Amino acid sequence: MVRREILLLILLCGCVVSLAQDKQAAENSAGRWEETIRQFEQWDRKNTFPSNAVLFVGSSSIRLWPTCECFGEFAVLNRGFGGSQISDVNCFAGRIVLRYEPKVIVFYAGDNDVAAGKNARRVFDDYKKFVKLVHAGLPGTRIIYVGIKPSRSRWSLWPVMNEANMMIKDFSGNDGRLFYFDSATPLLSSDGKPSVEFFLKDQLHLNDKGYEVWTKLLRPIIEKAFKANKKRR
Repeated sequence: MVRREILLLILLCGCVVSLAQDKQAAENSAGRWEETIRQFEQWDRKNTFPSNAVLFVGSSSIRLWPTCECFGEFAVLNRGFGGSQISDVNCFAGRIVLRYEPKVIVFYAGDNDVAAGKNARRVFDDYKKFVKLVHAGLPGTRIIYVGIKPSRSRWSLWPVMNEANMMIKDFSGNDGRLFYFDSATPLLSSDGKPSVEFFLKDQLHLNDKGYEVWTKLLRPIIEKAFKANKKRR
């Protein structure tokens, strides 16, 4: 009996800590990104956004990707904001994700999370929250997680990033609405490290050649996600 009470106490404490973390993350996001999100909303008021869209959302790897040019065969929306973490996207999901009712979401975040000190489990948990938020309002939407990329500037963090990737890959395999894109392997050179030819001088962000590689490999996954969405209906 005592053991059961201890276990219940541990679970309760864990819930309290999680709620506190979520509240703090939301406060940080609101303070840092509110102006950026308002700019997206201003654009929306002046323009029409496509239906049945592929929504690209996440951090700078999304923001810098010329998605409309690279994926011209799809109706594309890009809502990347550089420096963001998964918790930031979660905070503003209603304003930059759900309102567009996308058929497919391409999601990249987690890179900055690990750089900020979050462990693989926290990255994974935050991504699961994103999936839950989306599917609570848009149960048929397909979500493609673009695995955290390795980079020479953050190479020391790669073990944690890769651990988070593997957790999310396994999680995605349990739901037909979820897909995982291995963004890392195509960027590695023969020595097992990120190839400099795919990155800008900062050795963190992709250059045009890097995005060409990603675009070519991601396209069939988007097509597959669209077909899966149509079959469901």
